[in-house]
Amino acid sequence: MLHDAVPLLHDYLAHSAGRLGGKVALVCNKQRVTYGELETRANAIAGDLAASGVVRGDRVMIFADNTVETVVSFWAVLKANAVVCIVNPLTKSDKLDYLLNDCKPTALITDGHLQAVFREPARGCPSLLRMIVSGTIDDVELSRLPHAVRWATAVAIDGGAPPPRRCIDVDLAAIIYTSGSTGEPKGVMLTHRNMMTACTSIASYLELGEDEVILNVLPLAFDYGLYQMIMAFRTGARLVLERSFAFPARVLELIRQEGVTGFPGVPTIFAALSELKSLKDQDFSRIRYVTNTAAALPLKHILMLRELFSSARIYSMYGLTECKRCTYLPPEDLERKPLSVGIAIPNTEMWIVDEHDRRVGPGVVGQLVIRGATVMKGYWGKPEATARKLKPGPLPGEQVLYTGDYCRMDAEGYLYFVGRGDEIIKSRGEKVAPKEVENVLMNIPGVREAAVIGVPDELLGQAVKAFVVMENGRTIGEKQLQMECQKRLENFMVPKSIVVVASLPMTDTGKLKKTALS
Repeated sequence: MLHDAVPLLHDYLAHSAGRLGGKVALVCNKQRVTYGELETRANAIAGDLAASGVVRGDRVMIFADNTVETVVSFWAVLKANAVVCIVNPLTKSDKLDYLLNDCKPTALITDGHLQAVFREPARGCPSLLRMIVSGTIDDVELSRLPHAVRWATAVAIDGGAPPPRRCIDVDLAAIIYTSGSTGEPKGVMLTHRNMMTACTSIASYLELGEDEVILNVLPLAFDYGLYQMIMAFRTGARLVLERSFAFPARVLELIRQEGVTGFPGVPTIFAALSELKSLKDQDFSRIRYVTNTAAALPLKHILMLRELFSSARIYSMYGLTECKRCTYLPPEDLERKPLSVGIAIPNTEMWIVDEHDRRVGPGVVGQLVIRGATVMKGYWGKPEATARKLKPGPLPGEQVLYTGDYCRMDAEGYLYFVGRGDEIIKSRGEKVAPKEVENVLMNIPGVREAAVIGVPDELLGQAVKAFVVMENGRTIGEKQLQMECQKRLENFMVPKSIVVVASLPMTDTGKLKKTALS
Protein backbone atom coordinates (compact mmCIF):
# COMPACT_ATOMS: atom_id res chain seq x y z
CA MET A 1 0.00 0.00 0.00
CA LEU A 2 1.47 3.39 -1.02
CA HIS A 3 1.53 6.15 1.55
CA ASP A 4 -0.25 9.34 0.53
CA ALA A 5 2.42 11.47 2.23
CA VAL A 6 4.94 10.72 -0.54
CA PRO A 7 5.12 14.07 -2.41
CA LEU A 8 4.28 13.89 -6.11
CA LEU A 9 4.12 16.60 -8.76
CA HIS A 10 0.33 16.97 -8.76
CA ASP A 11 0.39 17.67 -5.02
CA TYR A 12 1.40 21.21 -6.00
CA LEU A 13 -2.10 21.91 -7.31
CA ALA A 14 -3.87 20.02 -4.51
CA HIS A 15 -1.95 21.83 -1.76
CA SER A 16 -2.49 25.28 -3.29
CA ALA A 17 -6.20 24.51 -3.79
CA GLY A 18 -6.42 23.46 -0.15
CA ARG A 19 -4.85 26.71 1.05
CA LEU A 20 -6.10 29.15 -1.57
CA GLY A 21 -9.21 27.59 -3.07
CA GLY A 22 -10.93 30.90 -3.86
CA LYS A 23 -7.86 32.61 -5.33
CA VAL A 24 -7.61 33.13 -9.11
CA ALA A 25 -4.92 30.72 -10.29
CA LEU A 26 -5.24 31.13 -14.04
CA VAL A 27 -6.13 33.96 -16.42
CA CYS A 28 -6.53 32.68 -19.97
CA ASN A 29 -8.52 33.92 -22.95
CA LYS A 30 -10.66 36.22 -20.74
CA GLN A 31 -11.41 33.34 -18.37
CA ARG A 32 -10.47 33.57 -14.68
CA VAL A 33 -10.25 30.21 -12.90
CA THR A 34 -9.63 29.67 -9.19
CA TYR A 35 -7.44 27.02 -7.60
CA GLY A 36 -10.53 25.27 -6.28
CA GLU A 37 -12.11 25.15 -9.74
CA LEU A 38 -8.93 23.79 -11.32
CA GLU A 39 -8.67 21.08 -8.68
CA THR A 40 -12.32 20.01 -9.11
CA ARG A 41 -12.07 19.90 -12.92
CA ALA A 42 -8.76 18.02 -12.83
CA ASN A 43 -10.22 15.43 -10.47
CA ALA A 44 -13.20 14.97 -12.80
CA ILE A 45 -11.08 14.45 -15.93
CA ALA A 46 -8.80 12.10 -13.96
CA GLY A 47 -11.84 10.10 -12.97
CA ASP A 48 -13.01 9.84 -16.56
CA LEU A 49 -9.56 8.66 -17.68
CA ALA A 50 -9.42 6.03 -14.95
CA ALA A 51 -12.94 4.82 -15.76
CA SER A 52 -11.90 4.50 -19.42
CA GLY A 53 -9.07 2.12 -18.56
CA VAL A 54 -6.10 4.45 -18.03
CA VAL A 55 -3.83 2.89 -15.39
CA ARG A 56 -0.50 3.60 -13.70
CA GLY A 57 2.26 4.25 -16.22
CA ASP A 58 -0.02 4.68 -19.26
CA ARG A 59 0.75 7.63 -21.48
CA VAL A 60 -1.86 10.31 -22.14
CA MET A 61 -1.21 12.79 -24.94
CA ILE A 62 -2.52 16.36 -24.85
CA PHE A 63 -2.64 17.95 -28.31
CA ALA A 64 -3.94 21.47 -27.79
CA ASP A 65 -3.17 25.17 -27.50
CA ASN A 66 -2.41 27.10 -24.33
CA THR A 67 -5.95 26.87 -22.90
CA VAL A 68 -7.70 26.29 -19.59
CA GLU A 69 -8.47 22.74 -20.77
CA THR A 70 -4.79 22.04 -21.41
CA VAL A 71 -3.86 23.23 -17.91
CA VAL A 72 -6.61 21.12 -16.31
CA SER A 73 -5.62 18.09 -18.41
CA PHE A 74 -1.97 18.23 -17.35
CA TRP A 75 -2.87 17.84 -13.68
CA ALA A 76 -5.67 15.35 -14.44
CA VAL A 77 -3.31 12.95 -16.20
CA LEU A 78 -0.96 12.92 -13.20
CA LYS A 79 -3.89 12.40 -10.83
CA ALA A 80 -4.89 9.38 -12.95
CA ASN A 81 -1.41 7.89 -12.20
CA ALA A 82 -0.49 8.30 -15.87
CA VAL A 83 2.34 9.96 -17.82
CA VAL A 84 1.55 13.28 -19.49
CA CYS A 85 2.80 14.21 -22.95
CA ILE A 86 1.86 17.67 -24.28
CA VAL A 87 2.28 18.12 -28.05
CA ASN A 88 2.53 21.51 -29.74
CA PRO A 89 -0.69 22.42 -31.61
CA LEU A 90 1.37 23.48 -34.64
CA THR A 91 2.41 19.84 -35.15
CA LYS A 92 1.43 18.42 -38.55
CA SER A 93 -0.46 15.16 -39.12
CA ASP A 94 2.53 13.05 -40.14
CA LYS A 95 4.54 14.08 -37.08
CA LEU A 96 1.53 13.55 -34.79
CA ASP A 97 1.14 10.09 -36.28
CA TYR A 98 4.82 9.39 -35.49
CA LEU A 99 4.40 10.59 -31.87
CA LEU A 100 1.27 8.49 -31.33
CA ASN A 101 3.04 5.40 -32.63
CA ASP A 102 6.12 6.19 -30.59
CA CYS A 103 4.61 6.59 -27.11
CA LYS A 104 1.39 4.56 -27.72
CA PRO A 105 -0.93 6.62 -25.51
CA THR A 106 -4.02 5.12 -23.92
CA ALA A 107 -5.84 8.46 -24.19
CA LEU A 108 -5.72 11.61 -26.31
CA ILE A 109 -7.06 14.97 -25.10
CA THR A 110 -7.45 17.53 -27.87
CA ASP A 111 -9.55 20.36 -29.33
CA GLY A 112 -12.08 20.27 -32.14
CA HIS A 113 -10.41 23.00 -34.19
CA LEU A 114 -7.43 20.64 -34.70
CA GLN A 115 -9.52 17.78 -36.10
CA ALA A 116 -8.09 18.10 -39.61
CA VAL A 117 -4.70 17.26 -38.06
CA PHE A 118 -5.60 14.58 -35.49
CA ARG A 119 -8.47 12.79 -37.30
CA GLU A 120 -6.51 10.21 -39.30
CA PRO A 121 -3.62 9.68 -36.83
CA ALA A 122 -6.14 9.08 -34.01
CA ARG A 123 -8.18 6.63 -36.05
CA GLY A 124 -5.01 4.73 -36.85
CA CYS A 125 -3.79 4.52 -33.23
CA PRO A 126 -4.81 1.12 -31.80
CA SER A 127 -3.69 1.93 -28.23
CA LEU A 128 -6.35 4.62 -27.68
CA LEU A 129 -9.09 3.74 -25.18
CA ARG A 130 -10.36 7.30 -24.78
CA MET A 131 -10.46 10.62 -26.61
CA ILE A 132 -11.67 13.79 -24.91
CA VAL A 133 -12.41 16.63 -27.33
CA SER A 134 -12.94 20.23 -26.22
CA GLY A 135 -14.17 23.07 -28.40
CA THR A 136 -16.45 22.69 -31.41
CA ILE A 137 -16.95 19.37 -33.17
CA ASP A 138 -20.16 17.97 -34.66
CA ASP A 139 -21.73 14.73 -33.47
CA VAL A 140 -20.94 12.83 -36.66
CA GLU A 141 -17.25 13.67 -36.54
CA LEU A 142 -17.09 12.83 -32.84
CA SER A 143 -18.71 9.43 -33.45
CA ARG A 144 -16.00 8.57 -35.99
CA LEU A 145 -13.21 8.99 -33.43
CA PRO A 146 -12.10 6.11 -31.17
CA HIS A 147 -13.92 6.10 -27.81
CA ALA A 148 -14.47 9.87 -28.01
CA VAL A 149 -16.50 12.12 -25.70
CA ARG A 150 -16.90 15.86 -25.42
CA TRP A 151 -14.95 17.75 -22.79
CA ALA A 152 -18.20 18.90 -21.18
CA THR A 153 -19.26 15.28 -20.68
CA ALA A 154 -15.95 14.21 -19.12
CA VAL A 155 -15.65 17.22 -16.81
CA ALA A 156 -19.25 16.91 -15.59
CA ILE A 157 -18.66 13.82 -13.45
CA ASP A 158 -18.08 14.15 -9.70
CA GLY A 159 -14.73 15.88 -9.17
CA GLY A 160 -14.67 15.55 -5.40
CA ALA A 161 -11.69 13.21 -5.23
CA PRO A 162 -9.10 11.89 -7.70
CA PRO A 163 -8.57 8.19 -8.43
CA PRO A 164 -6.62 6.23 -5.78
CA ARG A 165 -2.94 7.14 -5.70
CA ARG A 166 -0.66 4.48 -7.21
CA CYS A 167 2.62 6.23 -8.11
CA ILE A 168 5.82 6.95 -6.21
CA ASP A 169 8.25 9.75 -7.00
CA VAL A 170 10.55 7.69 -9.23
CA ASP A 171 7.66 6.87 -11.59
CA LEU A 172 7.45 8.81 -14.84
CA ALA A 173 5.46 12.05 -14.71
CA ALA A 174 6.04 13.32 -18.26
CA ILE A 175 7.48 12.61 -21.66
CA ILE A 176 8.57 15.84 -23.35
CA TYR A 177 9.50 15.53 -26.99
CA THR A 178 12.48 17.43 -28.30
CA SER A 179 11.74 19.67 -31.26
CA GLY A 180 13.27 17.24 -33.73
CA SER A 181 15.13 19.96 -35.65
CA THR A 182 17.76 17.30 -36.33
CA GLY A 183 16.48 13.76 -36.89
CA GLU A 184 13.40 12.19 -35.32
CA PRO A 185 11.90 13.74 -32.17
CA LYS A 186 13.02 12.01 -28.99
CA GLY A 187 10.79 11.65 -25.94
CA VAL A 188 12.63 12.83 -22.81
CA MET A 189 11.45 10.74 -19.83
CA LEU A 190 11.10 12.73 -16.60
CA THR A 191 10.04 11.40 -13.20
CA HIS A 192 8.05 13.20 -10.52
CA ARG A 193 11.34 13.60 -8.63
CA ASN A 194 13.10 15.05 -11.69
CA MET A 195 10.46 17.71 -12.19
CA MET A 196 9.93 18.56 -8.53
CA THR A 197 13.69 18.95 -8.00
CA ALA A 198 13.90 21.31 -10.97
CA CYS A 199 10.94 23.38 -9.72
CA THR A 200 12.38 23.66 -6.20
CA SER A 201 15.78 24.73 -7.52
CA ILE A 202 14.51 27.33 -9.99
CA ALA A 203 11.90 28.75 -7.61
CA SER A 204 14.60 29.19 -4.95
CA TYR A 205 16.93 31.38 -7.01
CA LEU A 206 14.02 33.32 -8.56
CA GLU A 207 12.65 33.78 -5.01
CA LEU A 208 9.09 33.05 -6.13
CA GLY A 209 6.20 33.69 -3.75
CA GLU A 210 2.43 33.39 -3.88
CA ASP A 211 2.03 37.09 -4.69
CA GLU A 212 3.66 36.56 -8.11
CA VAL A 213 1.72 37.15 -11.34
CA ILE A 214 3.62 35.20 -14.01
CA LEU A 215 3.10 35.87 -17.70
CA ASN A 216 3.52 32.86 -20.01
CA VAL A 217 3.43 33.38 -23.79
CA LEU A 218 5.45 30.21 -24.42
CA PRO A 219 3.83 26.90 -25.49
CA LEU A 220 3.03 24.50 -22.65
CA ALA A 221 4.52 21.83 -24.95
CA PHE A 222 7.88 23.60 -24.48
CA ASP A 223 9.41 22.74 -21.11
CA TYR A 224 10.28 26.39 -20.40
CA GLY A 225 6.60 27.28 -20.84
CA LEU A 226 5.34 24.22 -18.96
CA TYR A 227 7.46 24.94 -15.90
CA GLN A 228 6.05 28.47 -15.66
CA MET A 229 2.67 26.89 -14.98
CA ILE A 230 4.02 24.25 -12.61
CA MET A 231 6.05 26.75 -10.56
CA ALA A 232 3.15 29.21 -10.37
CA PHE A 233 0.85 26.56 -8.94
CA ARG A 234 3.58 25.24 -6.64
CA THR A 235 3.78 28.61 -4.90
CA GLY A 236 0.09 29.59 -5.13
CA ALA A 237 0.83 32.38 -7.62
CA ARG A 238 -1.32 33.51 -10.57
CA LEU A 239 -0.52 32.48 -14.13
CA VAL A 240 -1.46 34.71 -17.06
CA LEU A 241 -1.48 32.35 -20.04
CA GLU A 242 -1.37 33.52 -23.66
CA ARG A 243 -1.10 31.42 -26.82
CA SER A 244 1.94 33.29 -28.13
CA PHE A 245 3.66 36.65 -28.48
CA ALA A 246 2.18 37.11 -31.97
CA PHE A 247 0.28 40.21 -30.82
CA PRO A 248 2.75 42.13 -28.64
CA ALA A 249 0.44 45.11 -28.00
CA ARG A 250 -2.20 42.79 -26.53
CA VAL A 251 0.37 41.09 -24.31
CA LEU A 252 1.76 44.41 -23.11
CA GLU A 253 -1.76 45.52 -22.18
CA LEU A 254 -2.23 42.27 -20.23
CA ILE A 255 1.01 42.97 -18.34
CA ARG A 256 -0.45 46.29 -17.24
CA GLN A 257 -3.97 45.03 -16.50
CA GLU A 258 -2.90 42.00 -14.48
CA GLY A 259 0.02 43.62 -12.67
CA VAL A 260 2.49 41.04 -14.00
CA THR A 261 5.57 40.56 -11.82
CA GLY A 262 7.40 37.83 -13.78
CA PHE A 263 8.17 37.84 -17.51
CA PRO A 264 9.91 34.73 -18.96
CA GLY A 265 11.03 35.12 -22.55
CA VAL A 266 13.37 33.90 -25.27
CA PRO A 267 15.68 35.91 -27.57
CA THR A 268 13.06 36.06 -30.37
CA ILE A 269 10.54 37.68 -28.00
CA PHE A 270 13.07 40.23 -26.78
CA ALA A 271 14.06 40.99 -30.39
CA ALA A 272 10.39 41.68 -31.17
CA LEU A 273 10.12 43.92 -28.10
CA SER A 274 13.05 45.99 -29.29
CA GLU A 275 11.11 46.88 -32.46
CA LEU A 276 8.07 48.32 -30.67
CA LYS A 277 7.84 52.11 -30.68
CA SER A 278 5.22 52.42 -27.95
CA LEU A 279 7.26 50.80 -25.17
CA LYS A 280 8.39 54.03 -23.54
CA ASP A 281 4.74 54.88 -22.76
CA GLN A 282 4.19 51.61 -20.87
CA ASP A 283 4.37 51.22 -17.09
CA PHE A 284 6.31 48.05 -16.22
CA SER A 285 7.17 49.05 -12.67
CA ARG A 286 5.52 45.96 -11.15
CA ILE A 287 7.71 43.51 -13.09
CA ARG A 288 10.13 42.10 -10.54
CA TYR A 289 12.08 39.67 -12.73
CA VAL A 290 12.70 38.84 -16.40
CA THR A 291 14.18 35.50 -17.44
CA ASN A 292 15.80 34.34 -20.66
CA THR A 293 16.89 30.89 -21.72
CA ALA A 294 18.31 29.23 -24.86
CA ALA A 295 21.51 31.33 -24.93
CA ALA A 296 23.18 34.32 -23.35
CA LEU A 297 21.40 37.54 -24.27
CA PRO A 298 23.14 39.85 -26.75
CA LEU A 299 24.43 42.98 -25.05
CA LYS A 300 21.95 45.20 -26.92
CA HIS A 301 19.03 43.16 -25.54
CA ILE A 302 20.43 43.37 -22.01
CA LEU A 303 20.61 47.15 -22.30
CA MET A 304 17.10 47.30 -23.77
CA LEU A 305 15.62 45.11 -21.01
CA ARG A 306 17.37 47.13 -18.32
CA GLU A 307 15.92 50.34 -19.70
CA LEU A 308 12.44 48.89 -20.25
CA PHE A 309 12.16 46.96 -16.96
CA SER A 310 14.20 49.31 -14.82
CA SER A 311 13.09 47.81 -11.49
CA ALA A 312 13.41 44.16 -12.58
CA ARG A 313 16.14 41.62 -11.98
CA ILE A 314 17.26 40.07 -15.27
CA TYR A 315 18.21 36.39 -15.26
CA SER A 316 20.13 34.86 -18.15
CA MET A 317 19.79 31.07 -18.02
CA TYR A 318 20.78 27.98 -19.98
CA GLY A 319 19.37 24.48 -20.05
CA LEU A 320 18.10 21.61 -22.15
CA THR A 321 15.04 19.40 -21.93
CA GLU A 322 17.12 16.44 -20.75
CA CYS A 323 17.74 18.11 -17.37
CA LYS A 324 15.47 21.16 -17.52
CA ARG A 325 17.96 23.80 -16.34
CA CYS A 326 21.75 23.78 -16.07
CA THR A 327 22.76 27.29 -15.06
CA TYR A 328 21.59 30.78 -14.17
CA LEU A 329 23.45 34.07 -14.04
CA PRO A 330 22.71 35.94 -10.80
CA PRO A 331 21.43 39.41 -11.78
CA GLU A 332 24.17 41.10 -9.78
CA ASP A 333 26.75 39.44 -12.07
CA LEU A 334 25.17 40.64 -15.32
CA GLU A 335 27.30 43.78 -15.44
CA ARG A 336 30.67 42.06 -15.09
CA LYS A 337 29.91 38.83 -16.99
CA PRO A 338 27.27 39.74 -19.62
CA LEU A 339 28.20 36.91 -21.99
CA SER A 340 28.08 34.17 -19.35
CA VAL A 341 25.10 31.86 -18.76
CA GLY A 342 26.12 31.67 -15.14
CA ILE A 343 26.68 29.12 -12.40
CA ALA A 344 25.10 25.72 -11.72
CA ILE A 345 21.54 25.92 -10.40
CA PRO A 346 21.09 24.89 -6.74
CA ASN A 347 21.49 21.14 -6.11
CA THR A 348 23.23 20.56 -9.45
CA GLU A 349 26.89 19.94 -10.29
CA MET A 350 28.61 20.54 -13.64
CA TRP A 351 32.01 20.11 -15.24
CA ILE A 352 33.61 20.08 -18.69
CA VAL A 353 35.43 17.18 -20.33
CA ASP A 354 37.64 16.85 -23.40
CA GLU A 355 37.22 14.25 -26.15
CA HIS A 356 39.03 11.69 -23.94
CA ASP A 357 36.56 12.24 -21.08
CA ARG A 358 39.12 14.08 -18.92
CA ARG A 359 38.04 17.09 -16.92
CA VAL A 360 39.53 20.34 -18.21
CA GLY A 361 40.52 23.56 -16.50
CA PRO A 362 39.39 27.17 -16.86
CA GLY A 363 39.19 28.60 -20.38
CA VAL A 364 39.31 25.22 -22.16
CA VAL A 365 36.41 24.37 -24.46
CA GLY A 366 34.88 20.93 -24.00
CA GLN A 367 31.60 19.07 -23.53
CA LEU A 368 29.42 20.03 -20.59
CA VAL A 369 28.43 17.28 -18.14
CA ILE A 370 25.53 17.68 -15.68
CA ARG A 371 25.04 15.72 -12.44
CA GLY A 372 21.95 15.90 -10.26
CA ALA A 373 18.39 14.76 -9.60
CA THR A 374 17.07 16.76 -12.57
CA VAL A 375 18.80 14.47 -15.12
CA MET A 376 16.28 12.55 -17.24
CA LYS A 377 15.74 8.78 -17.09
CA GLY A 378 16.47 8.51 -20.81
CA TYR A 379 14.73 8.74 -24.17
CA TRP A 380 11.47 6.84 -24.53
CA GLY A 381 12.06 3.66 -26.55
CA LYS A 382 15.54 4.73 -27.69
CA PRO A 383 18.20 2.87 -25.64
CA GLU A 384 21.05 3.64 -28.06
CA ALA A 385 20.37 7.39 -28.03
CA THR A 386 20.04 7.20 -24.23
CA ALA A 387 23.42 5.47 -23.91
CA ARG A 388 25.09 8.31 -25.82
CA LYS A 389 23.74 10.87 -23.34
CA LEU A 390 23.71 9.07 -19.99
CA LYS A 391 27.03 7.68 -18.76
CA PRO A 392 28.44 6.46 -15.43
CA GLY A 393 28.96 9.20 -12.85
CA PRO A 394 31.28 9.53 -9.82
CA LEU A 395 29.18 7.23 -7.63
CA PRO A 396 28.67 3.53 -8.48
CA GLY A 397 25.38 3.03 -10.30
CA GLU A 398 24.60 6.69 -10.95
CA GLN A 399 24.34 8.29 -14.38
CA VAL A 400 25.24 11.80 -15.46
CA LEU A 401 24.19 13.74 -18.55
CA TYR A 402 26.63 14.36 -21.39
CA THR A 403 24.87 17.34 -22.91
CA GLY A 404 26.53 17.37 -26.33
CA ASP A 405 26.99 21.13 -25.83
CA TYR A 406 30.41 22.73 -25.99
CA CYS A 407 31.20 25.29 -23.32
CA ARG A 408 34.04 26.76 -21.32
CA MET A 409 34.27 27.85 -17.70
CA ASP A 410 36.20 30.77 -16.25
CA ALA A 411 38.32 30.62 -13.09
CA GLU A 412 35.31 31.54 -10.93
CA GLY A 413 33.19 28.67 -12.28
CA TYR A 414 30.97 30.76 -14.57
CA LEU A 415 29.88 28.99 -17.75
CA TYR A 416 30.08 30.31 -21.31
CA PHE A 417 28.09 28.53 -24.01
CA VAL A 418 30.14 27.98 -27.18
CA GLY A 419 27.87 25.86 -29.38
CA ARG A 420 25.95 22.63 -29.88
CA GLY A 421 28.29 19.77 -30.67
CA ASP A 422 26.73 19.21 -34.08
CA GLU A 423 26.92 22.94 -34.94
CA ILE A 424 30.68 23.46 -34.60
CA ILE A 425 32.13 24.56 -37.95
CA LYS A 426 35.52 23.22 -39.09
CA SER A 427 37.02 25.78 -41.44
CA ARG A 428 40.67 25.91 -42.59
CA GLY A 429 41.42 23.26 -39.98
CA GLU A 430 40.14 25.52 -37.21
CA LYS A 431 37.00 25.09 -35.09
CA VAL A 432 34.53 27.94 -35.29
CA ALA A 433 31.74 28.33 -32.72
CA PRO A 434 28.70 29.89 -34.46
CA LYS A 435 27.67 31.58 -31.20
CA GLU A 436 30.86 33.68 -31.12
CA VAL A 437 30.24 34.95 -34.65
CA GLU A 438 26.56 35.55 -33.92
CA ASN A 439 27.43 37.61 -30.83
CA VAL A 440 29.65 39.87 -32.92
CA LEU A 441 27.01 40.28 -35.63
CA MET A 442 24.28 41.01 -33.07
CA ASN A 443 26.28 43.87 -31.61
CA ILE A 444 26.68 45.66 -34.95
CA PRO A 445 24.29 48.66 -34.88
CA GLY A 446 21.29 47.97 -37.10
CA VAL A 447 21.36 44.16 -36.81
CA ARG A 448 18.32 42.67 -35.08
CA GLU A 449 18.99 38.92 -35.33
CA ALA A 450 21.79 36.70 -36.65
CA ALA A 451 22.39 33.02 -37.37
CA VAL A 452 25.60 31.34 -38.48
CA ILE A 453 26.07 27.93 -40.10
CA GLY A 454 28.81 25.98 -41.89
CA VAL A 455 28.37 25.16 -45.59
CA PRO A 456 30.50 22.79 -47.74
CA ASP A 457 33.48 24.46 -49.39
CA GLU A 458 36.09 22.74 -51.62
CA LEU A 459 38.95 24.88 -50.35
CA LEU A 460 38.01 25.49 -46.70
CA GLY A 461 36.24 22.23 -45.90
CA GLN A 462 33.42 24.30 -44.45
CA ALA A 463 32.81 27.99 -45.02
CA VAL A 464 31.22 30.25 -42.42
CA LYS A 465 27.92 31.63 -43.69
CA ALA A 466 25.79 34.18 -41.84
CA PHE A 467 22.17 35.23 -42.10
CA VAL A 468 21.10 38.53 -40.56
CA VAL A 469 17.79 40.30 -40.01
CA MET A 470 18.01 44.08 -39.95
CA GLU A 471 16.15 46.44 -37.65
CA ASN A 472 13.27 48.31 -39.29
CA GLY A 473 14.51 51.00 -41.61
CA ARG A 474 18.17 49.95 -41.45
CA THR A 475 20.22 48.77 -44.42
CA ILE A 476 23.82 47.58 -44.24
CA GLY A 477 25.64 45.88 -47.12
CA GLU A 478 27.41 42.51 -46.94
CA LYS A 479 30.85 44.10 -47.34
CA GLN A 480 30.28 46.52 -44.49
CA LEU A 481 29.06 43.71 -42.22
CA GLN A 482 32.16 41.66 -43.10
CA MET A 483 34.40 44.64 -42.33
CA GLU A 484 32.78 45.01 -38.91
CA CYS A 485 33.38 41.29 -38.29
CA GLN A 486 37.03 41.59 -39.33
CA LYS A 487 37.54 44.23 -36.64
CA ARG A 488 36.36 41.83 -33.94
CA LEU A 489 37.08 38.26 -35.13
CA GLU A 490 40.04 36.16 -36.16
CA ASN A 491 40.28 35.81 -39.93
CA PHE A 492 39.14 32.19 -40.07
CA MET A 493 35.95 33.14 -38.15
CA VAL A 494 34.85 35.95 -40.46
CA PRO A 495 31.83 34.84 -42.55
CA LYS A 496 32.71 34.13 -46.17
CA SER A 497 29.18 35.23 -47.08
CA ILE A 498 26.46 37.18 -45.29
CA VAL A 499 22.85 37.13 -46.45
CA VAL A 500 20.30 39.70 -45.30
CA VAL A 501 16.88 38.05 -44.84
CA ALA A 502 13.45 39.27 -43.73
CA SER A 503 13.23 36.68 -40.92
CA LEU A 504 14.92 33.57 -39.56
CA PRO A 505 13.19 30.15 -39.56
CA MET A 506 11.89 29.03 -36.16
CA THR A 507 10.76 25.74 -34.62
CA ASP A 508 7.26 25.37 -33.14
CA THR A 509 8.67 26.43 -29.75
CA GLY A 510 10.25 29.65 -31.04
CA LYS A 511 13.81 28.40 -31.25
CA LEU A 512 16.03 29.11 -34.22
CA LYS A 513 15.80 26.27 -36.77
CA LYS A 514 19.23 26.18 -38.41
CA THR A 515 18.45 23.06 -40.44
CA ALA A 516 16.20 25.28 -42.59
CA LEU A 517 19.15 27.53 -43.52
CA SER A 518 21.49 26.77 -46.39
